[in-house]
Amino acid sequence: MNVLKHMEAIFLAAAVLVVGTSYANAAGALKQVRYDAQVSVENQQVAVVKVSAKRLSDAGKAAL
Repeated sequence: MNVLKHMEAIFLAAAVLVVGTSYANAAGALKQVRYDAQVSVENQQVAVVKVSAKRLSDAGKAAL
């Protein structure tokens, strides 16, 4: 009988646990996706970016 009186609190506690678990699971999946994106595949070439620009002087940095 006491459980029926506190059913709202039990529901809220269960909802908090489910939401927390969902966020934790989503964060873990996102880390896995980022890791998979960094892993190189044997037959693919790595993209190389070459930047040929001069560094900003102190006056140029202050202007930004």
